[in-house]
Amino acid sequence: MATLFVRHTAADYGTWRRIYDDFQPKARTLGVQEFATIEAAQAFAGSADLREAMHEAGVVGAPTIWFATRA
Repeated sequence: MATLFVRHTAADYGTWRRIYDDFQPKARTLGVQEFATIEAAQAFAGSADLREAMHEAGVVGAPTIWFATRA
């Protein structure tokens, strides 16, 4: 199992939250909740869908992204 962590700044929390909530069905189809592998988490983190949602949500600057796996 792999976990993906993302930290970023948003210009407006209300806008970010609306886009985040609206993106959740798409995120689930891409494996969010629990990634089976680190590769699946990395694929999601690099997806055009996620980049587009973050842009629409007003994310400012580059996010910090890190991955963890259970030993």
